[in-house]
Amino acid sequence: MVFAAGLGTRLKPLTDARPKALVEVRGKPLLYWILKRLARHGFTDIVVNTHHFAEQIDAFVKNFLAHPAHTGIRISLSRETTLLDTGGGLWHAAHFFNDDAPFLVQAVDILTDLDLSALMAAHRMSGDRVTIAVKRRVGTRFFLFDETRRLCGWESTDTGVRRMVCQPSSEPESWPSMVVQAVSPVIFSKWRDPRPISLTDVYLELAEAGEPISAFRVDDAVRWMDVGRIPHLSQAETYFGAAYFDDLEVFDTSRPAKIGVG
Repeated sequence: MVFAAGLGTRLKPLTDARPKALVEVRGKPLLYWILKRLARHGFTDIVVNTHHFAEQIDAFVKNFLAHPAHTGIRISLSRETTLLDTGGGLWHAAHFFNDDAPFLVQAVDILTDLDLSALMAAHRMSGDRVTIAVKRRVGTRFFLFDETRRLCGWESTDTGVRRMVCQPSSEPESWPSMVVQAVSPVIFSKWRDPRPISLTDVYLELAEAGEPISAFRVDDAVRWMDVGRIPHLSQAETYFGAAYFDDLEVFDTSRPAKIGVG
């Protein structure tokens, strides 16, 4: 699932007349690069949630799927009439997911060369409810994991708030999320109730209830950038390099495509 429903306030005025998913890097919308990279790792059944200028994303997806190189990708749109935040947005799209198959969750304004296939493989092997990709980087909000890499809390260095939801087996380590997670659909049966809520709060509630949520730690060589800010848009191509985007451009698929709206 790709989160693309937000208002994109950090990208104003670029988002005054378009959704942040269609703000461009290297001449192509962010959503284009996310979809191409998901397909590159074998994710060809994709859900995109929409709200802000939803009709523009609908039109983009139709044009994207019409290209011969994208015929193996199937995309469904989960439209939110009111913003539900990330957790509420995932709940709203729950009916799109297979009851048994784990799925990937990513924000549309995150570019990375994280090995998505390795993340999914690690998640399947662990049997955990959620596996959160984390990386050492500058940040102000952190998940807290114990020595077994189990989620036990969250903290903000901006506000000084620290929220512990279970007793850690050791002094917890602070890790910033890469905003990419592997999720097992069983979490929908563990949810307290459907409501606008962030995924951070959902994960903390699940961990507090004893559900296993773990960290997938990656090294410094893995590149990551939040391109939800205007200065980062121009920096992304230099940071990732032309080869990163060129590799995605030439990738294609071969199965029939379809689009659904829910």
